Amino acid sequence: MQKTTYQKELVISATQKKNGADNTKKDVMKIQSWLNLFSMVNPAAITSTGIDGDFGTATEQAVINFQKAKAIPQSGIVNQQTFSLMCEPMKNAFEGNTTGAGLRQLVVITAMNHIKNRPFELVINQQSNSGPWVRAYMDGNEGTPWFWCMGFVQAIIDQAASLQGKNFKTLMPLTYSCDTVGTTGLQKGLLRRFTAVRNNPSLVKPGDIFLLQKTPHDWTHTGIITAIGNGIFETVEGNTNNGGSSNGNAALKRIRNFMQSKLDVFSIEPLV
Repeated sequence: MQKTTYQKELVISATQKKNGADNTKKDVMKIQSWLNLFSMVNPAAITSTGIDGDFGTATEQAVINFQKAKAIPQSGIVNQQTFSLMCEPMKNAFEGNTTGAGLRQLVVITAMNHIKNRPFELVINQQSNSGPWVRAYMDGNEGTPWFWCMGFVQAIIDQAASLQGKNFKTLMPLTYSCDTVGTTGLQKGLLRRFTAVRNNPSLVKPGDIFLLQKTPHDWTHTGIITAIGNGIFETVEGNTNNGGSSNGNAALKRIRNFMQSKLDVFSIEPLV
């Protein structure tokens, strides 16, 4: 894989605990981030706490509540074993057993596996588009300006391609920009304009990438097409929400009407 920053999100440098001599702000913020992400999926566990890098009484109690939810000793201390339980969703998303008949199926299955593990952004230091999932998709970058939909798409394509020993950068450059990928598609003859897609939906196949067109050379959002129906695409998208925002807070499955929306499509066929 080309995009391996996620591996840094799976480890802490030392055991972290209340007033611990080996505590680091970075590691404590990682722990606090995963405690908040766990709370989103398991609200009854009461693990949500501030993300400030201070391992105080509140963080200690959140850790105890997490340990209780996981049925492990409730020490309030986070060693690597406990942290690995916290970040297990990311490990499963990036390293889970994925098999498929060909690259297109691998792309779809990989995308679905990420969704199953609930990628979600956090607000840290009053900055949206932050947290371990965003950093994993955006090669360590995070913060309000870092829209992560293309980082998500490229992580999926990269992960699926690497299972076949292929380098996704032969298809497109590593980028976080929809405009860069759209322009690359035009230059390589791989971008199907929305008018062509509407006239002939058979041009589109699962695993291809949609680009939401604002103007002919300006695209504002992207995602993986997982299925094609009667006038609709089923998709997996990062940095969206239930309303289809191009700057939402999660990775989700969606349905988009390509007869009404200007959805250009980038074909991954040369990588297949």
